[in-house]
Amino acid sequence: MNASNPVQAAKPQIAVIGYGSQGRAHALNLRDSGFDVVVGLRPGGPTEAKAEADGFTVKTPAEAAANADLVAVLTPDMVQKKLYNDVLAANMKQGACLMFAHGLNVHFGMISPRADLDVALVAPKGPGALVRREFEIGRGVPCIYAVHQNPSGRAEELAKLYAAGLGGARANLIQTTFKEETETDLFGEQAVLGGGASALVQAGFETLVEAGYQPEIAYYEVLHELKLIVDLFYEGGITRMLEFVSETAQYGDFVSGPRVINAETKARMKDILSEIQDGTFIQHWVAEYDAGLPNYKKFQQAYLDHPIEKVGKELRAKMLWLQQNAPQASATPDAAQAAAKPSTHPIAETA
Repeated sequence: MNASNPVQAAKPQIAVIGYGSQGRAHALNLRDSGFDVVVGLRPGGPTEAKAEADGFTVKTPAEAAANADLVAVLTPDMVQKKLYNDVLAANMKQGACLMFAHGLNVHFGMISPRADLDVALVAPKGPGALVRREFEIGRGVPCIYAVHQNPSGRAEELAKLYAAGLGGARANLIQTTFKEETETDLFGEQAVLGGGASALVQAGFETLVEAGYQPEIAYYEVLHELKLIVDLFYEGGITRMLEFVSETAQYGDFVSGPRVINAETKARMKDILSEIQDGTFIQHWVAEYDAGLPNYKKFQQAYLDHPIEKVGKELRAKMLWLQQNAPQASATPDAAQAAAKPSTHPIAETA
């Protein structure tokens, strides 16, 4: 092995760029696993004080990258290109490792890493708060990992080492590719977890209200109780859900589910996947972002103005157990754009 390789040590010095939900969890877990971790942030940004309060040395992204053997990019997707091109490309050590938690920018060619850099990704399959909480109690959240460039011959080793530092090795590590991670992640968000679920809930609510049922009752039946089903899916798949719902509910599932989600629905899912695979979606998203998010804001407002949101807000105000467990919102594209505005200290903020 080349003695000049900067990631020669068993535990490389790590710079975590970004200190949002994932960034904070990664930095804390890695430090508690014995790694030397610094945090790279824009001076005066909203998370600088939080990182310092957690005991980290906070540097500018350029300074953090210059001294690190491994640079973990944990900022929002749409600021990563500028971050890499303006800051990391010129400041990272020769032969260092560039680590991502999502492969979007690399897979779609928005970032073309230097040829001397190892390039990998490690993606915990859970939100940052869960990644931290599971680590603290001696467990871990499963991680997937992939290698894009491996000039040192150690990229996979570094990815596994990083995943172990997060606690992922305590649970499960699955090897993937940048292509597979990116395309399946986008598909899941659009067709099932985000777009699919949101549209299904709204349509169910509208159907009941238009038929004359009380909005409050409709909310409980199509949105509130969804958590009960999803929790069972999460714990033991569809099998566990079937074990806990009534026979009446099961029969309704069997005969009505295929009428709602049918061959036509699956065909549209395939169309969505094709648009992800051929780059159509990312081209539209980049153009939308660069234009200042006009359609994004319109779509978002339509979601916020939907009657189910007003009814839900009123009902949730009476669910006192929710108040103490409410998750913090992640960075929005507006916030990401604000972080990316030109300044004397280029971007590096939350993810």
